[in-house]
Amino acid sequence: MFNGSELKFLCECFGKCRIQVSIHSPSDPISVIANDQFRSVVTSIVKSDLTLADFTGDLKEKTLYRTVNRFSLCYCYLTFEYEGVPSILLVGPYLSSPLSDEDILEIAEKNSIPPQSMKYVNEFYSGIPIILPNDSAFIFLNTFCEHLWDTNSFSVVDLNEDFDTRIISAVTESYRHDDFDSTLLNMKLMEKRYMFENEMMEAVSNGQIHKETQLFSSISDNHFEKRVADPLRNAKNYAIIMNTLLRKAAERGGVHPIHLDRLSSSFASKIETLQIITEHYDLMLDMFRSYCRLVRKHTMKGLSPIVRKTVLMIESNVSSALTLSTLAEAQNVSAGYLSTIFKKETDKTVSEYIWEKRLRRAEHLLSTTNLQIQTVALHCGVVDVQYFSKMFKKQRGMTPKEYRESVKQK
Repeated sequence: MFNGSELKFLCECFGKCRIQVSIHSPSDPISVIANDQFRSVVTSIVKSDLTLADFTGDLKEKTLYRTVNRFSLCYCYLTFEYEGVPSILLVGPYLSSPLSDEDILEIAEKNSIPPQSMKYVNEFYSGIPIILPNDSAFIFLNTFCEHLWDTNSFSVVDLNEDFDTRIISAVTESYRHDDFDSTLLNMKLMEKRYMFENEMMEAVSNGQIHKETQLFSSISDNHFEKRVADPLRNAKNYAIIMNTLLRKAAERGGVHPIHLDRLSSSFASKIETLQIITEHYDLMLDMFRSYCRLVRKHTMKGLSPIVRKTVLMIESNVSSALTLSTLAEAQNVSAGYLSTIFKKETDKTVSEYIWEKRLRRAEHLLSTTNLQIQTVALHCGVVDVQYFSKMFKKQRGMTPKEYRESVKQK
């Protein structure tokens, strides 16, 4: 049976994806579809005598409707009883795929939007989230419908007609064209870009890789600052900026510069070898994920300077003959003191931490190279290959050879 908490959860989930979910009465004016921002962008005159029911038509129970209008804006809607009153649940607008600058120009031409209004059109579309057909957001919507109607089987109707031709008249000339409006537009775009960048940095500094869908669902070329005419050079320039910002965010997340420098240098090379503008989005996503993983793997937040240095020495010299005594001596402290403080702050002994790093290094070499097992052991700081194999099997449940074979089978 339907529960108000389920509706609240649905609204929160779609809100994370920046998709609006609203509840209306069928008698509400049609302007709830063509909101103020939309009307100001396309400068359309919405027929004021029509209601939301005129837009939706007769709605069947236990049916989810999906439609796309002539501006490529997507909506989902359904009818249900909310607080005992017949209501319409409206989801959208959103885009089902990214729109290029050329796509937006064609939409504008189709709807007779004058060229001088394009900067406002681009502003509008930059704020519309992109939700792909197989996105998890629709899993939430389908699950909500199952609970709402208490059934696993309900109808889904796709309406391919231009549903809003009945409610929006011909597009008129833009009324916003002075310098003051241009200044306000630039301010809005700048604020959006800075908000996006700050949210990215906050997520990276906390290693919140799960936020990628929320952050990148509404990203478009209009988020990126355009400083030069060449689109590819502009994309590279912005990627360089983001590489710097995310590196600083990861540093705030407790990652030592030795790890940051490796990743940052790697992306610097990838940025300059970028040849196709469409690869820009994937590169940005890769940077976000990689810096998040770096924070999750190498964060040293909350660790004392002595433990931080010990961790760094272990990770940087995993092929050396590391011992508690040598690590303590390198920092001019007693082995007993280092052992106590390291265990307290990491919940592992120094020996356990060393072996975990050696085994991870071994796994990498076994899965990516054809080096002999003895050579792998040496790269992991272990001279005795039999002892290395014994420790590997104890910790991983299989010998190094068995591990390599299992990876090849996968």
